[in-house]
Amino acid sequence: MANHNGSHQGCCKTGPGYATPLEAMSGPRETLIYVTAVYTGTGVQKPDYLATVDIDPNSPTYSKVIHRLPVPYLGDELHHTGWNSCSSCHGDPSAERRFLVVPGLVSGRIYVVDTKTNPRAPSLHKVVEPSDIIEKTGLAFPHTSHCLASGDVMVSCLGDKDGNAEGNGFLLLDSDFNVKGRWEKPGHSPTFGYDFWYQPRHNTMISTSWGAPAAFTKGFNLQHVSDGLYGRHLHVYNWPGGELRQTLDLGDSGLLPLEAIDRVYVGSPIHTSFIVDRIRFLHDPSKDTGFVGSALTSNMIRFFKTKDGSWGHEVSISVKPLKVQNWILPEMPGLITDFLISLDDRFLYFVNWLHGDIRQYNIEDVNNPVLTGQVWVGGLIQKGSPVVAVGEDGQTWQTDVPEVQGKKLRGGPQMIQLSLDGKRLYVTNSLFSTWDKQFYPELVEKGAHMLQIDVDSEKGGLKVNPNFFVDFGAEPDGPSLAHEMRYPGGDCTSDIWI
Repeated sequence: MANHNGSHQGCCKTGPGYATPLEAMSGPRETLIYVTAVYTGTGVQKPDYLATVDIDPNSPTYSKVIHRLPVPYLGDELHHTGWNSCSSCHGDPSAERRFLVVPGLVSGRIYVVDTKTNPRAPSLHKVVEPSDIIEKTGLAFPHTSHCLASGDVMVSCLGDKDGNAEGNGFLLLDSDFNVKGRWEKPGHSPTFGYDFWYQPRHNTMISTSWGAPAAFTKGFNLQHVSDGLYGRHLHVYNWPGGELRQTLDLGDSGLLPLEAIDRVYVGSPIHTSFIVDRIRFLHDPSKDTGFVGSALTSNMIRFFKTKDGSWGHEVSISVKPLKVQNWILPEMPGLITDFLISLDDRFLYFVNWLHGDIRQYNIEDVNNPVLTGQVWVGGLIQKGSPVVAVGEDGQTWQTDVPEVQGKKLRGGPQMIQLSLDGKRLYVTNSLFSTWDKQFYPELVEKGAHMLQIDVDSEKGGLKVNPNFFVDFGAEPDGPSLAHEMRYPGGDCTSDIWI
């Protein structure tokens, strides 16, 4: 396998995952998916839980929640998850993809869930307490976790215990999920934390920026943007050394939505602070390029290694803000909150949480993405909403959003997960309970849902599967908020190849 310094040795093909991304595409079809489901912030005084959903179309319980694993505490806000081992450990016969690492973003607690003993009914294996993490590292608000080839698990943390962004960094857990310490070298923590991805063949890890937990946990507030409490940078690290080598300022990557905010905001000027969120390198480990989403400006930004070995960036795709009526601002950004890349690096998919559409782009020419599919599955401008979009001709319009199994689609598309073969895209619609309550109050009242989109992975195209609808509004303990999804066999947003 690859050792801790990222060198690539021969694979014996007995570890977890697949030897290459293309081999993963030939893996078995997914039959189960694990979904984080949140009660935190909804008014339901129950713990968050991990839902197991049957996604085998030949099963009598297809499209239904077949198991719920509640965590022991209230108020966690289960968010993003990762595996203890993935395809980065494919050459290690002693490693296995058994444990799902489930951080509580608000509580700072990290749950370790055993999915191997009974994949249809996972069980709680261990709890890493926030007091232990804080005592040994000073870190809190854990977000993204990735398995490392060394057997460790790395978790990005977005702040200190008081929610200050200055306290953020990267937590290391050993293979038994004991706190080892911080990954980055002292004095090399990023200005803001969020997502990250590493590419060992280029000895590089890049992280992104969301905001100070003390700000975003209270909901989206324009004053917080003005105060500089949201990030706009990529942080480039030496891998695996942990030295911060370069900071990319994405502050010029699209100003229009913030100009629109400036026109209606009374107070200090808005800084160009963009909420730089999800990041993905291309799956081919030899490639030195990838994409990052800039949520508030609704740009997809491509980053790449330059001739001198440093990293550069350019706007690759722009979603224009819509002129709207009956909303809090005169212009509405798409708000790109999640994206992913197919395992063959041919297609990129992203969501516009506010506009309500999912898009598919062919990126075989990474310099010239081509829109090949688009489907509307919610959003603030769907027919029946008080919010209307205004075209260049001054005419108002709204989007046609289908009902699925007689159910009106609530909220907007938020998290997505693609099948290994690239033919099915699963979609949930909760972002973060406080933000859900602010932008889509109906989502909190009636619960989230999960859809499946059929994908044309040859020519491109997206279509809602009318036979699949998981209604988290009909849960036994009341409506819950469905967020991130993981297959037991791994997926294109958790596996990293070396």
